[in-house]
Amino acid sequence: MTIESRYVDVEGAAAYLGTGVRFIRRLVAERRVVFYKIGGHVRFKVSDLEAYAQAGRVEPIEVRWSGGRAVA
Repeated sequence: MTIESRYVDVEGAAAYLGTGVRFIRRLVAERRVVFYKIGGHVRFKVSDLEAYAQAGRVEPIEVRWSGGRAVA
């Protein structure tokens, strides 16, 4: 299955996020990511995986140093 598909399986989700299959299975078990049960199979929409990744986005900040310490 390719990443461009509308739905991906666990292996496809792991490839899309650049993680291991075990991490994806843990996300499902902890209900930390949106997934769909189709029969006995777990599937993910690529848009839901992208939303999960964007939710963890951290914006950069500008840090100034003075005397070896960060100054806000």
